[in-house]
Amino acid sequence: MTTGEETKTAAPQTKITLDGAIKSITSSFVKSDIPDFKPGDVVRVHAKIIEGTKERVQLFEGLVLKRSKGTLPDATFTVRKVSYNIGVERTFPVHSPRIEKIELITRAKVRRARLFYIRPLRGKASRMKTLFTNTAAKTEGTGTQAA
Repeated sequence: MTTGEETKTAAPQTKITLDGAIKSITSSFVKSDIPDFKPGDVVRVHAKIIEGTKERVQLFEGLVLKRSKGTLPDATFTVRKVSYNIGVERTFPVHSPRIEKIELITRAKVRRARLFYIRPLRGKASRMKTLFTNTAAKTEGTGTQAA
C-alpha cells in the first residue's frame, strides 16, 4: 500500500464543504418578515442609528431603484429620496440587524430592473404609474390619527 491509498480509506463518510458551512451559518441571520417589494416601489425603511451611547430609529422613505441578489443572505436594495432638492441614495442590506422594519408604501408598474434613469429627472417626469397605495402606512408615518 502506498501512502495515497491509506488516506483515502481514512476519510470520513460525510463530507463538509465550505459552501455548506457558510450556508448553515448565514441561514440563522435571514429575516422572514421582509415584505415583497421590487424596483419602482416606495418603501419606508426603519433603520437603527447609534449616536454615542444612544440608539434610535431613523426613517428613510423613498423609491427603490434596484434590488440585488434576490433572497440570498447578502441581498441589498437601494432607496432614493429627494431631500432639500438634493437626491440622496442609500443602500441597505435586506437581512441586516440594523434594519428594524421595512414598510411598503406604494407599488408601481415599471418595466426595468434597474431604475437609474430616474436620477436626472425632476418633478412630474419622475412619476411612476401607481398600482396601489398603502393608506394605513401613510397615516401611521405622518403622525395623524385615523378615525
